[in-house]
Amino acid sequence: MTETIKELESITIRFAGDSGDGIQVVGSQFTNTSAIFGNDISTFPNFPAEIRAPAGSLAGVSGFQINFSSRDIHTPGDQPQVLIAMNPAALKSNIKDLEVGGIVIVNIDNFKAQNLKKAQYENNPLEDGSLQKYQVFEVPITTLNREALKEIEGLTTKNIDRCQNFFALGLTFWIYDRPLEHTNTWIENKFAKKPEVVAANKKALEMGYYFGENTETFQIRYRVKPSEQTPGIYRKITGNEALAMGLVTAAQVADKPLFYGSYPITPASDILHYLAAMRNFDVRTFQAEDEIAAIGSAIGAAFGGAFAVTGTSGPGVCLKGEAMGLALALEIPLIIIDVQRGGPSTGLPTKTEQSDLLMAMYGRNGESPIPIIAPSTPSDCFDTAIEAFRWAVYSNGPVILLSDGYLANSSEPWKIPDPDSIAKIEVVHPEPQENFLPYQRDPVTFARPWAIPGTAKLEHRLGGLAKQPGTGNVSYDPNDHQQMVNDRAEKVQRLQQIIPDIEVFGPSSGKLLVIGWGGTYGAIHSAVAQAQQQGKNVSSIHLRHLNPFPKNLGDVIGNFEQILIPELNMGQLIILLRLHFKANFISYPKVQGQPFKIEEIFDRIVEMI
Repeated sequence: MTETIKELESITIRFAGDSGDGIQVVGSQFTNTSAIFGNDISTFPNFPAEIRAPAGSLAGVSGFQINFSSRDIHTPGDQPQVLIAMNPAALKSNIKDLEVGGIVIVNIDNFKAQNLKKAQYENNPLEDGSLQKYQVFEVPITTLNREALKEIEGLTTKNIDRCQNFFALGLTFWIYDRPLEHTNTWIENKFAKKPEVVAANKKALEMGYYFGENTETFQIRYRVKPSEQTPGIYRKITGNEALAMGLVTAAQVADKPLFYGSYPITPASDILHYLAAMRNFDVRTFQAEDEIAAIGSAIGAAFGGAFAVTGTSGPGVCLKGEAMGLALALEIPLIIIDVQRGGPSTGLPTKTEQSDLLMAMYGRNGESPIPIIAPSTPSDCFDTAIEAFRWAVYSNGPVILLSDGYLANSSEPWKIPDPDSIAKIEVVHPEPQENFLPYQRDPVTFARPWAIPGTAKLEHRLGGLAKQPGTGNVSYDPNDHQQMVNDRAEKVQRLQQIIPDIEVFGPSSGKLLVIGWGGTYGAIHSAVAQAQQQGKNVSSIHLRHLNPFPKNLGDVIGNFEQILIPELNMGQLIILLRLHFKANFISYPKVQGQPFKIEEIFDRIVEMI
């Protein structure tokens, strides 16, 4: 057979199957191999929301999308060009997203009457002509995999079938010209104590590869060349991994122990998992019995002088609200991480949203302003975690870090920074002194001193009751309360002194400015760049600092005729902007549990201009 290799600039592939099919594993392995190969990558894992959903059902479908490219990319792609569907439910859940003319590879062995019924198909889509606009390849993956592994001793049929995801991965590696070595090494390390499992998975991977090579099913292969990257050492990183490493790095450059108190909750749980493995960096992790205990433990650690963090998602922030107010009243440095998900209540626990911004601003009793910072990409989570601690030390108070489910689970290449390039976080504790005033304000930052308990002559009273300025003693004097409220608000506002000016992508003035925050960065930046290439008068800014805003934000906004604000909520940032600035703000909300596509924002830009 004559082999044809077609060069492409980028490809977007989606693996899909039952939650027990190992979809996230093969997606991660394809990602790792592409990253090592030198491609720029962006991924979007999509998990089923239901725990132990019935096998073969629509509710149990798991997906993993990867965009790998020879150029710089910022999103996992709008539409996959390739769909690998391990069963009918995976096909039905994902086929609507595939671009016309795209490739569909299905495990034909699973397209039986019972599975078709579970997927709510009245007819077999492989036979009724409904897939005519796609290139469909029917591969008997289960049968071929069983035949390939039947002679390996110690394996049951169930064990063998668990390897068919690697057969599909091997076939995909062949079609897209990826090497097997890196995945083989991973298999050897992962299952080192089970040699029969190592042998089975490696053989399944190789048999999938050789199926593509030795049959005439696929007559075209595709190749994506490595991208041009700034020289350095890179690794693949997810947002939650980056947050964990950023927290540890912040503690290290401040010469402080790190304490993380958390209660498991999707999609924030991974932060606890990652930090638990870093105890050799003077990290203490505590899995609490509930959200209130988690933040309570973190407040105690911060009071004791540690860098303290508690992490959760939206429902957990609701439960932590009173304790967040206590941390604000105590004025101790504390990071509250909110990895946002769809709500309200349990909502969409495995899907992304940006709907906790107003809760972060106002979701506590009393006048309780807390600084808010938000990363924009998975790798940016590292830098944002460090900056959040700088804020906490500067203001000696709690800081909210708003990540989201998309950033938490998505991955991209990250250039590992030079440790010496990360500026120290200077922590100054007061020395023993006569007539110590625990709430005496720093003239620059307006922060109170961070006094370590047990230090002679620094004894002081803390609690949630109203305080007297300076002494911190309990006071019900109306003027004292007014001053303390004013002082805490002023302390947050003075963070503007260390916030850099916002930078505009594109012309500094014009017809249209697109403002985003959080995980919408990739789609907004790509859409604006595409519009600029077509001569459209459009620029964009992306806000990391949400409370307080950068000093020059009002001036930037005032230079544009219209302001478009895409958000994964019903318009929360636009409410805050309208409180501070007068402009022609136009909301572009989306609450579907899915990130924005480049095409959606691009079309809106064109429509407005």
